[in-house]
Amino acid sequence: MFTDYVKIIAKAGNGGDGAVSFRREKYVAAGGPDGGDGGRGGSIYFEVDPDTNTLIDFRYQKKFKAENGKNGEGANRYGRSGEDLTIKVPIGTIVKEADTGKILADLSQEGQKELILAGGRGGKGNTHFATSTRQAPRFSQEGEKGEEKELILELKLLADVGLLGFPNVGKSTLLSVVTSATPKIADYHFTTLEPNLGVVKGKGGDSFVIADIPGIIEGASIGVGLGIQFLRHIERTRLLLHVIDVSGGEGRNPVKDFNVINEELKKYSEKLSKRKQIIVANKVDSMQDENLYKELEKLAKEKNIEIYKISAATGQGVKELILRVSEVLKTLPKEDLIEVKQIKKVYTLEEKEAVTVKKEGNLFIVSGQVVEKLMRTINLEDNESLHYFHKRLNELGINQKLKELGIHDGDYVQISDYELEWED
Repeated sequence: MFTDYVKIIAKAGNGGDGAVSFRREKYVAAGGPDGGDGGRGGSIYFEVDPDTNTLIDFRYQKKFKAENGKNGEGANRYGRSGEDLTIKVPIGTIVKEADTGKILADLSQEGQKELILAGGRGGKGNTHFATSTRQAPRFSQEGEKGEEKELILELKLLADVGLLGFPNVGKSTLLSVVTSATPKIADYHFTTLEPNLGVVKGKGGDSFVIADIPGIIEGASIGVGLGIQFLRHIERTRLLLHVIDVSGGEGRNPVKDFNVINEELKKYSEKLSKRKQIIVANKVDSMQDENLYKELEKLAKEKNIEIYKISAATGQGVKELILRVSEVLKTLPKEDLIEVKQIKKVYTLEEKEAVTVKKEGNLFIVSGQVVEKLMRTINLEDNESLHYFHKRLNELGINQKLKELGIHDGDYVQISDYELEWED
């Protein structure tokens, strides 16, 4: 079964917590802090697997999780880092964020491996919080949470040439004639229900990959039939062979067919609609009205598109077509057809230190990356930890902002998941 689109949930490992510990040695009256740091959580990587060509395995396993980092221990023992998780996918797989559609990776090269979700950093042990005035800190830092996302895995075939056209126009027959591929062929619509690939070998040792894409129908760009699933597979091709039935056997109008298919391409992707095409006028051996071909030939001339008359069934004109395809491919660069967005966000110092303080009703709300991280280091049951907490609130200007908003004794301040009572 060919599967080319799945959704999964992946979570990187959490970082381990830092330890609160103090030296306990014989003849040492007051040992200092010796809490070790937590280990880093495991990250999630995606890697190309040359032995697979479908995403079928992901229909049965939807959730993936890397190992958490271990907590730190006394005697400055660091926690072990969690093991990374590597997920194997077929070559040609696109990894996207499900909620935004942003492309995180394009796994289109052999041996390619990409970091998708980073594991959380380990928390610092209480050793890091010792100062000349705070020699026995009874608090440490929690490990950071690992990234978690719903991901879309989308397989897009890697082919040089895509066979494009309505169902039952002879694409599969053409593929079987020019390659050793053995697609299902019959005289009814939608014989091809999944893409087929074949390799065309030229006389001079040149070769190229050609893909037979299941027939596209009107409305395909908005999902009519299986349109979108099919259209994604021609996004990577450098050249499109637009196969059109000119026999008139099913009452088809070749010019109308050309326009309908190209309109679907344009609706799906402006860039795809501008990809180079060659019109392949097929089934000339059973042509009932030569005017149908002449109208299509006139259209091709108006649009400056090459056109070739062939019969895939008898082999007429096929050799000349393939020779021309090989020549054209030499002029078309193998460009990166997928735009990959950077997945790592780079924070400026201002962004990291940015804190928002606002009042909603009788509640004062403090938010921001730096203050939420601060809360993970605080032991609210320990006086020294609270002293450190208030000192950092002053340094960040949060206390001053709260006073400007009119905070009084007994009012409540929400920071992260905590609600704290204010005392002047």
